[in-house]
Amino acid sequence: MMTDEIGAENPLLRVENVSKTYGSPGENRPVLDGVSLDLRLGETLALTGESGSGKSTLLHLVGALDDFDAGEIRLGATNLSGLTDRDRAALRRTQVAMVFQQFNLIASLTVAENLRVHARLAGREDQSWLIRLTERLGLTDLLARYPEHLSGGQQQRVAIGRALAMRPRLLLADEPTGNLDEHSSAKVMDLMLELVRDAGSALFLVTHSNAIADQLDRRLHLRNGHVA
Repeated sequence: MMTDEIGAENPLLRVENVSKTYGSPGENRPVLDGVSLDLRLGETLALTGESGSGKSTLLHLVGALDDFDAGEIRLGATNLSGLTDRDRAALRRTQVAMVFQQFNLIASLTVAENLRVHARLAGREDQSWLIRLTERLGLTDLLARYPEHLSGGQQQRVAIGRALAMRPRLLLADEPTGNLDEHSSAKVMDLMLELVRDAGSALFLVTHSNAIADQLDRRLHLRNGHVA
């Protein structure tokens, strides 16, 4: 689905003049209007903006979770607008991973099973990398527990480990520390940035926090559907 022709001339992610409108005929509400950005492999990018500015919408479009009305989104050599539902699922299974404010762990699986599930589906289970993730995320003593027996910070660390276990090219994160207190938020962000670098992934992160945005390589601001 994707090629390895990625570099200065061909960024990993390219969003060009993308627009998205929600609503019914006669009551359309434009959310994104001609948004463009790019992201290179190994780079981290923060997208800030007020609530309702379209940040999460753009993230969902990049993750092939929704369709856009105009423009183009490319991940490597793949044009997202030309994908079937099966292709979209394959893209999310093998190339793109996501971390959300809601942890979305599988309640019936232990921590160890949650950590492995994405990598196993991708056919990319690496035991040595899983061990490193587990140790760095402080989950070694929690592997037999179920999500309901974890704190919010612990659940988010499991979610990050699950997303990075298959070494995605692109990690998408939507307010990943929004449900955590300030201390837990700082710790989780430090770990995520460290492990994103170790995985060789790119990170596209949506946040309302200037402090978090300042930790990333670049930041863009979305206002009224436009990149400001």
